[in-house]
Amino acid sequence: MTINAILTDIEGTTSSISFVKEVLFPYARAALPGFVRDHGHEPQVRQWLDAVATEIAASACQDEVIVETLQGWIDQDRKHTALKALQGMIWETGYRNGDYSAHLYPEVAAVLRGWHAQGLPLYVYSSGSVPAQKLFFGFSQAGDLNGLFSGNFDTEVGGKRETASYARIAEAIGIAPGEILFLSDIVEELDAAREAGLQTVLLDRLADYPMPRTGESTHGHPRVENFEQIVL
Repeated sequence: MTINAILTDIEGTTSSISFVKEVLFPYARAALPGFVRDHGHEPQVRQWLDAVATEIAASACQDEVIVETLQGWIDQDRKHTALKALQGMIWETGYRNGDYSAHLYPEVAAVLRGWHAQGLPLYVYSSGSVPAQKLFFGFSQAGDLNGLFSGNFDTEVGGKRETASYARIAEAIGIAPGEILFLSDIVEELDAAREAGLQTVLLDRLADYPMPRTGESTHGHPRVENFEQIVL
């Protein structure tokens, strides 16, 4: 297969699901009330709070209700653009304070560097906001990896289980869909990417998926357990 670009997911693909669920989400949940109290008047924060207020039909001044809603969305792991943007702002403080660094599976950084050295453009597509993605790779356990990536995409381009999202990404990066390889641990995302014409590989990491997904459960996507097994 001819691969001229690689598009990768983060959670469950380059990094453990548990880091997001057990470190980042609780940190944001606990920090939300103070963050909104201290920064809710700032335009870049207010726009997202107002977006939530509009959606839940709350008055823009009811910040306590907005915070409770956002915390509920964190508990539900809801992929909402406003929540992701606000979480990203909160996580920045945590990264810069050294409260944590982003988890990467052991082989990921070396493989990404190898692909980059070969001249392959690398891109990220995650439900986390683009600023959150850049913080993640900027403060990773392997150091700052942002220089390896040519671009980032989040849900503003569309949902990750929607075929049109991958068509938009291919158009944005200017490479034919059939020459882009998408890496993800979510079969439904890979299905959508394949429908858009992209090539796909299923990351089935045993740390995240103790029961291996084989046979029909792969939906026909090539399956690997780590980046080193990906053959270009």
